[in-house]
Amino acid sequence: MTIHRIGIVINYFDRTNISVATKPLMSSYHLTKGEMGILLSSFAWSYALVQIPIGALLDQVGVKWLMRIGTLLWSLATFLTAVVSGMGLIIFSRILLGIAEGPAFPGASKATGYWFPIIERGRATSMFDAAAKLSNVIGVPIVAFAVTAWGWRGGFILTGILSLLYFLAYWIWYRDPEESKSINEAELRYIREGGAQEEGEAPGGSMRNLGYLLGRRKVWGLTIGFAAYGYAFYLFLTWLPGYLETQMHMSVLKSSGFAIIPWVVATLTDLWIGGWLVDKLVASGRDGSRVRKTLLVIGMIFGLAVAGAAFTSHASVAIVWISIALGGLAFSAPIGWSIPALIAPKGTVGTVGSIMNFVNNIMGILAPIITGFIAGGTGSFALGFLVAAVVLLIGILSYVFLLGRIEPMECSQISRL
Repeated sequence: MTIHRIGIVINYFDRTNISVATKPLMSSYHLTKGEMGILLSSFAWSYALVQIPIGALLDQVGVKWLMRIGTLLWSLATFLTAVVSGMGLIIFSRILLGIAEGPAFPGASKATGYWFPIIERGRATSMFDAAAKLSNVIGVPIVAFAVTAWGWRGGFILTGILSLLYFLAYWIWYRDPEESKSINEAELRYIREGGAQEEGEAPGGSMRNLGYLLGRRKVWGLTIGFAAYGYAFYLFLTWLPGYLETQMHMSVLKSSGFAIIPWVVATLTDLWIGGWLVDKLVASGRDGSRVRKTLLVIGMIFGLAVAGAAFTSHASVAIVWISIALGGLAFSAPIGWSIPALIAPKGTVGTVGSIMNFVNNIMGILAPIITGFIAGGTGSFALGFLVAAVVLLIGILSYVFLLGRIEPMECSQISRL
């Protein structure tokens, strides 16, 4: 599973390189903030649309082959962004990148369900989710250096090389438990008896199972709540460096130094609270559903601190509020990502995860566009931060009233389809 965590880090290098290059891109192509918001969102157009088909393919084809194909394609898409000219081709490259990276998170979630028993699921999930936050800690200054030294195209060339190296590593090392030579029969039995998801496709067919899952209130409670998290997360992922560069008038390098602070906090809370604390409380005998749901909601409540950044003109104060918000959202995220493998009937984890991630990434389209046009129209990001807080409040209500207990849905209805 280490190979999946590395993949998430590389995956997010490819997503953050364009946000680090916000100011040079706006200058090169004379873009408004609204137009830049459209460019920042273009990755999510295709990424969101492929999520449900990708989930079905993961349940049919499996993690290994879909990830192998995806990693090669996203390497090529990143290189393409560096060499094309004109906004239309840059947008096309980002759309291709979104398609190629579609299997990354649902694939990591499904592989976690294969490889880890339930009592270790919190730490396992937080490790790959924290990798997304850690990539900003590592990637933002590295890409900022590349952009400063070689221009905005240099950041894409660097991440393209890293992506290609990852493709080779994944092809060589990743195997599902049943075919892996790195574990023995006793370890495989421990994983199975601990509640790991079984490999293989569910009966009934992908489309009929999808229809069944879309009719479950539990699935929608998870999906709406996680989409609210996604709105705030994508706002920070796409606009935080640009916010510091344009509203706080920082250089690319200085903004990267400020921007990594919330991501450091997010990485730590993701691992310590969303991972270690969840597993410790569950292992001590506390009700697993109550533990996960309580911390899930508390993290979202901390996320409301994004509203505090709307009422300050000081960068250091804004970073404190954003760090509190992102830190809370970060430890709710791995709990959210662990839920598909905890509630889905056999063979449908990929589908449940893809439904959740599809709507989450619709927010990835909306957040940068809405925030960009608000900032361009008002001259400030303040209202954009307040909108994120309102969306988070809707997500909290969804988790509280729609999700219900975090436990497996009735699988007999799947088998009868």
